[in-house]
Amino acid sequence: MTSISTAPAAAPVEELAAGYPSPLKEFWQGFSHNKGAVAGLVFMSIVAVCALFAPWIAPYDPIEQFRDYFLTPPAWAAGGSSQFLLGTDELGRDILSRLIHGARLSLLIGLVSVVMALIPGVVMGLLAAFFPKVLGTLIMRLMDVMMALPSLLLAVAIMAILGPGLVNAMIAIAVVSLPAYVRLTRASAMTELNRDYVTASRVAGAGLFRLMFVTVLPNCMAPLIVHATMSFSSAILEIAALGFLGLGVQPPTPEWGTMLASARDYMDSAWWVVTLPGLTILVSVLSINLMGDGLRDALDPKMKRAA
Repeated sequence: MTSISTAPAAAPVEELAAGYPSPLKEFWQGFSHNKGAVAGLVFMSIVAVCALFAPWIAPYDPIEQFRDYFLTPPAWAAGGSSQFLLGTDELGRDILSRLIHGARLSLLIGLVSVVMALIPGVVMGLLAAFFPKVLGTLIMRLMDVMMALPSLLLAVAIMAILGPGLVNAMIAIAVVSLPAYVRLTRASAMTELNRDYVTASRVAGAGLFRLMFVTVLPNCMAPLIVHATMSFSSAILEIAALGFLGLGVQPPTPEWGTMLASARDYMDSAWWVVTLPGLTILVSVLSINLMGDGLRDALDPKMKRAA
């Protein structure tokens, strides 16, 4: 009696598995094709490291005043001092230290605001998709009303009710960002509800909770991740705008928008006090938007480029 060997049949399967990239490698290939996204990731990684280790990286305390160095120019400019690389502000505080510590607040506010808008936005979007007649109509009309108001005006109105402060600013930005998450989740979920795998899950007896959060939601995450990245940059801009208006983080706490607000009286006499915080906001928002483009290329099958 002869034995039949299965090794030759298994070899092509192993070769195919070895030649197919892992999901993480495939994601990085799609992301790294966008050189701007890689540059944005590098810059934001540096900003994140500086924010995490600000007490050890910053040369001075952000609220410490050097009364002999009011409005000192940057070290490379005429009249600058090597003691202060980016100069000092109107109260003699080191601008570099304030920018580093301000990154902690700006990134924290952006991250918390995105999470606070993402979670209820996803839940409301799924409810609107699964119950379109009554609950869906009510939720979407509420979102339409919120989107009819300019985002900054709505945030200012919320801040006027709640009062200025860090927590209230995060709540205001989260509420402003909520409609976009609801609409995006609803549109993605309604597209997935018509697919065969959802019908098969229903026939198999899957409950509502499982259908919403286990079956449908994972297939809606790609556009949500991209939008959350873009919303992160929008949140940084909005908290900077609220800080500029005096409704966000209150002085002397370092925050990029608050630094701009306190420096607007010195635009003509001390350009660095306004330019450096504004340039930091500009480059950070640009880097996050470039990262969002890279995520879109990596997560959307239609946008992936051939390796």
